[in-house]
Amino acid sequence: MVDCGFMPRPVCPPIAADVIAEIGDRIVLIERRNFPFGWAFPGGFVDFGETVEQAAVREAREEISLDVELRALLGVYSRPDRDPRGQTITVVYVGRASGTPRAADDAKNVALVDPRNPPAPLAFDHAEVLADYVRFLDTGEFPAPWKRR
Repeated sequence: MVDCGFMPRPVCPPIAADVIAEIGDRIVLIERRNFPFGWAFPGGFVDFGETVEQAAVREAREEISLDVELRALLGVYSRPDRDPRGQTITVVYVGRASGTPRAADDAKNVALVDPRNPPAPLAFDHAEVLADYVRFLDTGEFPAPWKRR
């Protein structure tokens, strides 16, 4: 006999979406208003009812006041200790934006930076993500997720 009862909802880590917003040869970083402090890509948690891509675009609009057109999926970052607040999985996109970024929402400050010379400290695992992005710029190759630390 097959049990057709409802399965309990799984307990899973939250999903976030981040976007490396390119303006020319620079990228936009935010200085975080909340813990963990430091510089980060615009991003945040995916809301129920939206796709990860929609969340990335929404978070960019909320935090840097710009519309971003996603152009590539850089990778999925899931190391359990990547976020000091608790295990979180993030999907990182590369996108293009234009205009002047303005800090809003969770962003205390915003900067347009050379990706090879970012401000310090970077929050979360964003130093690793940024290194993957620079390799992508240099080689056109996406990072191999199974080779991540």
